[in-house]
Amino acid sequence: MTRPLTIALDGMGGDIGPDVVVPAALRVLETAGDSVRLILVGQEDALVGRLRQAKAGSDPRLVVRHASQLVSMDESPAQALRVKKDSSMRVAINLVKQGEADACVSAGNTGALMATSRFVLKTLPGIDRPAICTMLPTVRGYTRVLDLGANVDSKAEHLLQFAVMGSVLANVNGIERPCVGLLNIGEEDIKGNEQVKEAAQLLAASDLNYVGFVEGDGIFLDNVDVVVCDGFVGNVALKSSEGVAKLIRHYMTQEFQRNLLTRLVGLIALPVLRAFGRKIDPRRYNGASLLGLQGIVVKSHGGADALAFANAIQVAMLEAERKVPQQIDAHLAALHAERQAL
Repeated sequence: MTRPLTIALDGMGGDIGPDVVVPAALRVLETAGDSVRLILVGQEDALVGRLRQAKAGSDPRLVVRHASQLVSMDESPAQALRVKKDSSMRVAINLVKQGEADACVSAGNTGALMATSRFVLKTLPGIDRPAICTMLPTVRGYTRVLDLGANVDSKAEHLLQFAVMGSVLANVNGIERPCVGLLNIGEEDIKGNEQVKEAAQLLAASDLNYVGFVEGDGIFLDNVDVVVCDGFVGNVALKSSEGVAKLIRHYMTQEFQRNLLTRLVGLIALPVLRAFGRKIDPRRYNGASLLGLQGIVVKSHGGADALAFANAIQVAMLEAERKVPQQIDAHLAALHAERQAL
């Protein structure tokens, strides 16, 4: 009998911990069937208490694994790695290393999660630095952007590796020959710093479907499936887009509440507004992949609610089903062989 897909959940991570992770796990199991098993990792009393509060009966697909420590959101990665060896985060990642889980999901401290994942799981051959990748909504669907903060300063070779990983992830999501763009301050060849120009040459010489430079607005407007940048630029772009989405919501709400007439107009437009809200709802895109590791780790937003965390679990399930690390490894090996032959 085939072992069910098993996902380890850091039950204590994030701003809310068990009050989000437990309802999210139950939400996933409602529709997952018998092919999925979830391991809640954390302080047993807290997790079992939250399960009782949710009136969750005994379910063989959901088990609790005790971990005596937790990593706080403001803890330094070095401290978490050195001292918190029995944290819910570390134990969940260890389950992936040991083969007991196919993937790990955590809403915990990003720096600690990346440092611990890299220490425990190691990087794939040919990957110097893991990268954080997530989906963002565009005018035609979605695009995947990486790196979003794992590496604040990346060399051209690293950007090529990010492009390979992002392209594989897009392919896993059903896109054949994903279009890859390199984030820059202009689309002309003369624009950008030396790092970006060198990366462009490497990408153009690769077997990837590289389409050239993409400006900031192109993340949301251009016909690209993967946008590559270093972590400093990527994180600024991500946080800026989140801020713009909140600004739009704020001004729309303010305008529709201005007077009785605008309230009436808002009531008439409610179905359209709700549809718009769903399209830009960040909960639908929650779940950032830590690519380049010899195992699957997905980072949920620290302030995620149950719906958002459940989406991060779904991201981990898909990557585990499609064996993303193995696909990245195979693509990198082919790229290396091609470059050796030149």
